[in-house]
Amino acid sequence: MCDPMAKNKFHDGPGPSQRQLRVGEVVRRTLAEVLARGDIHDPELNRLSITVSEVRCSPDLKIATAYVMPLGGDNAEDSIALLARNKSELRRVVGKKTGLKFAPDLRFRVDETFDQMDATRALFAQDQVRRDLDD
Repeated sequence: MCDPMAKNKFHDGPGPSQRQLRVGEVVRRTLAEVLARGDIHDPELNRLSITVSEVRCSPDLKIATAYVMPLGGDNAEDSIALLARNKSELRRVVGKKTGLKFAPDLRFRVDETFDQMDATRALFAQDQVRRDLDD
């Protein structure tokens, strides 16, 4: 009766396609390289060291959401604003360097996984948890 592939509010589908993953990784590497080399004509952005940890593409590959974190995690929202301010130039450079037929519209979000990793490390460092793990 239940179709496991049917979409409902509890199931988002099978996940990203191989094409989405491949394009996302190409865009991630390109963005990381461009930001590391300072190829953008914005001195404020070029002063920052930004990690691009992941890029997720929409199914139609028209939107690419980049998850980023500035070095040290300080001023993350300011970094997002700088990236957003320069997104048209970043999009142009990404399109040129990747060879994609259409460059995706870039969106930037703060990568929260670094905070989650810190919380997980703190949890594992607790005496009670270490005791349970050793047993």
